[in-house]
Amino acid sequence: MIPGNGSTRLTETTAASAATVGPVKSDVLKLTGTTQVDTIIPGLGKGFNQHLVLIPVSGSIVLSTAGNILVGITAVINRSVYLYYSKLTDKWYINSGV
Repeated sequence: MIPGNGSTRLTETTAASAATVGPVKSDVLKLTGTTQVDTIIPGLGKGFNQHLVLIPVSGSIVLSTAGNILVGITAVINRSVYLYYSKLTDKWYINSGV
């Protein structure tokens, strides 16, 4: 089942890119700007696993390992990056074919 406001609907928000983003309480997050992201605060808290689709909409954004992102990448404008937050490791895992 997909999280969201109902059994099959995804929630979507827009936020500015920053060193720390969140708490992210939606399923899809569109990031504006090009500031490097080091930490993404899970919207469900550290006690829950979470899925997130991140989409840079203004330019490419570096997702660094300086915070709670396990493997860093450069997220390219208008391309989805799928992330999974693990409560056991307190890290976001990126499904990008890396």
